[in-house]
Amino acid sequence: MLLVVHAALTWALVGLILTIQLVHYPLFSGVGAAGYAAYQRAHVVRITWLVAPLMLAELGTGVALWLAPPPTVSGASAALGLALTFLIWLSTAFVQSPTHQRLSAGFNPAEHARLVSTNWVRTLLWLGRGLLVGGWLLGIG
Repeated sequence: MLLVVHAALTWALVGLILTIQLVHYPLFSGVGAAGYAAYQRAHVVRITWLVAPLMLAELGTGVALWLAPPPTVSGASAALGLALTFLIWLSTAFVQSPTHQRLSAGFNPAEHARLVSTNWVRTLLWLGRGLLVGGWLLGIG
């Protein structure tokens, strides 16, 4: 059951990051300078309420799977999944969050481009996690 919950959390985050990367972040440039700072701050508050519980739950279930992997998941594969999660957290904390903070002062084309381009790291890491966890569900792990 833990594996199914973990997979659901991971795939919810895969869907969320794809929506953010392909739809939401590119639209930031169309908000307009006058209302951008308020828009950015509202984005950070609202997205945090959505993504933080999912990320915390994914991390918690990932640690639990690493500590006691089910028979279909090798210890090495569980460790890889957890390592990918840590990389996502590091990217969030040290790249995306500071970029959002700088954008809270107002729209800056260079910072916006940085946000979109560096977020591909998280997007690809979560896609990789989704495939890995999908393999676990299929007994390939």
